[in-house]
Amino acid sequence: MHYLTKAIEFPDVSKATAEGLLAIGGDLSPQRLLHAYANGIFPWFQDEEPILWWSPDPRFVLFPEDIKISKSMKQVLRKGDFKVTENKAFKAVIENCALAKRTDQDGTWISDGMIEAYCKLHLLGFAKSIEVWQNQELVGGLYGIAINDTVFCGESMFTKVSNASKVGFITFINNSNYKLIDCQLHTKHLESLGAKHIAREAFLSYL
Repeated sequence: MHYLTKAIEFPDVSKATAEGLLAIGGDLSPQRLLHAYANGIFPWFQDEEPILWWSPDPRFVLFPEDIKISKSMKQVLRKGDFKVTENKAFKAVIENCALAKRTDQDGTWISDGMIEAYCKLHLLGFAKSIEVWQNQELVGGLYGIAINDTVFCGESMFTKVSNASKVGFITFINNSNYKLIDCQLHTKHLESLGAKHIAREAFLSYL
């Protein structure tokens, strides 16, 4: 296993384990995070763990033209009960993502350190949030990293009421010009919206 130093560099992604683990250690500085994302690498670790860096093969992605919108979701979108905004409440979105309970996880990987790091990226213009409001209350949202206006690396989403996160995600996809949405790892929720696996090499070509 490769242990990172102070140098802003990573081993070639081909060195990752079968599960996708590439390196350990380093920091969450904006420079290292941006270098990581530009090379198909992302951090994912629990509070008690050192920083773990991943580059899975295959990669779970969504091509915007492949998004699946069910009849019931089309009705929800037409009804207009939700208002969707961009970059209006980044910190609130990431904090809600950290608090969201997930059936397949015991806790959250969005630690205080991660929140601080991604808020810095937001201030630099690289991290963005999508907010979903209902009656002026924040009820859903998502956040991620934009790479070269071509790839959006989705990090996490949350919902407090039924369909809120789906409305935010679908609205974001329909209003963006990204060629690829990086979903990183498989979830049934994103698969139902049209996400699929592609080879890591193919994913890197978009970066």
